[in-house]
Amino acid sequence: MFSPWLAHRRACKTKQNERAQRIHDLPPKFHEPINEHDKHILSQPVEALVGTVQFSREDPVDILTSYGKMTLKAHEETNCLTEVMISDAVGWAKDCNRKGPLAGIPVSLKDTVGVKGWDGCIGYSAWVGKPAENDSALIRLLRDAGAVPFVKTNIPITLLSFESASDVFGTTTNPHNKKYSPGGSTGGEAALLAYGGSRIGIGTDVAGSVRVPAHYSGIYTIKASTGRFMKTGSSTSMPGQDGVAPVYSPMARTLEDLDYFWKAIMSMQPWKYDHTVHPIPWRDIDLSTTKLKWGVMWDDGVVSPSPACKRALEMVVNALAGHGHQVVDVSPPSPYDALKLGSSLILADGGKIATAPIRFFETNDPGVVQGMRMFKLPSLLRRIYTWYIRYIRRDEIYAGILDGWHSKKVVDFWPLVAQREAYKAKWFKFWTDAELDFLLTVPNALPAVPHGGMKNGFASCGYTFLFNVLDYSAGVLPITRVNRDLDKLIAFKPTNTIEKKAYRDYNADEMHGLPIGVQVVGQRLEEEKVMEGMKIIEKLLREDGMAYTLLNDD
Repeated sequence: MFSPWLAHRRACKTKQNERAQRIHDLPPKFHEPINEHDKHILSQPVEALVGTVQFSREDPVDILTSYGKMTLKAHEETNCLTEVMISDAVGWAKDCNRKGPLAGIPVSLKDTVGVKGWDGCIGYSAWVGKPAENDSALIRLLRDAGAVPFVKTNIPITLLSFESASDVFGTTTNPHNKKYSPGGSTGGEAALLAYGGSRIGIGTDVAGSVRVPAHYSGIYTIKASTGRFMKTGSSTSMPGQDGVAPVYSPMARTLEDLDYFWKAIMSMQPWKYDHTVHPIPWRDIDLSTTKLKWGVMWDDGVVSPSPACKRALEMVVNALAGHGHQVVDVSPPSPYDALKLGSSLILADGGKIATAPIRFFETNDPGVVQGMRMFKLPSLLRRIYTWYIRYIRRDEIYAGILDGWHSKKVVDFWPLVAQREAYKAKWFKFWTDAELDFLLTVPNALPAVPHGGMKNGFASCGYTFLFNVLDYSAGVLPITRVNRDLDKLIAFKPTNTIEKKAYRDYNADEMHGLPIGVQVVGQRLEEEKVMEGMKIIEKLLREDGMAYTLLNDD
């Protein structure tokens, strides 16, 4: 009984001590205060920094040093790091390709990204001390482009949460408010970028795992469609899961940096590094002088947007309409159907694969714990409970989710895939008939949840999960912050169990100052178009005097 517990505690202590020692052993310059030259480097957009390296005006090691200093401060404040690769990165910076499109740029990575010689344990103590044998396709491309991978960042154990915590690495906090999560599963990355310890990071998304952290933490991202960004050679909690395919996608501190990074990656022809990537170069699109049609999805039919998130969406709608764009309310094919389908597909194995590496005494994410309780119920009891929710509690929305909350055989799984494809066809017809350029909606019903909040909000993921089921390109940009006076919840009556639980964590007074984002959606493989849509929104808000101010932007 005590052997698994001792092995777990030993692995956690080993990993935490290793991280602390790697920080302690860094050259003294990384522990010095940030000076004026550091501030100058940290203030430069990625494209400008690349130019200084290409023309020998800045040394990549100096750039790494400046970002290393800021990263250590970010980690001290938020506990955002897992693997501290900075010592090795000094050598990588010295030898980097100084003519590449990412010459000398430090790039932070979600813990899952495969880097030869470094762990990617995803918070499982059983996976500690099992370093990658080879670089992933992404790392090989980044090195060829001149980039310098330098840290890996925290995630939730299993990757199935909008929080980022594990026994191995501890809890990552939101840099805007320590009581709240920076998001998940790419939460450590979001915290680091929001704090200013990195300008470019890499995450993954299967239900909102780059978009929700961007929303919670006040940064930028575009979730790619499948086949647009590299993924081969990295670790995952659910290998082979393709019911709702996960995608790797970049995240950035600014929209300018996100735009440049996407173009730099595509200029390297990523399909030559990863067989899963479509050979589609970056396509130049200019929408700046075009009046576009924007559909607005105000509600996903499950959890209505909080006053704070609705206000952010209203700000975008008003700015677009005020500058002559056509903005229309839309009623697309049921987003609730996508939530039912997606939840049935993504955990068709009953959550067995994602939880299999968890040791007996290991702490699981509170949201995943809630979900796994239903999976562990005997079939008869689960049906009785679902019957009770449907006919006694009269909550058809929650009961419909519970209907699919069980492990499935192949003969049950394939019909779900067919339903998914039929659902995509409905959306294709809706989008075509409506002649939309973009769809706007909130990234999540609430701003950042408090730590442990996924116990209440585990099933509240429909606004992002929808576009994973559809495989659409979708971006998030920060718009404003929670205001305790403007965003109070007044006379709200939940309509279903999922909504009731989610709203237990909404408190505008406690959330005051947390970022709020808006989601900009295009169709499949329209990453370039989504980027241009985000540029339009940011430009109009800036012109209207409502520009978002980044944390530590001084």
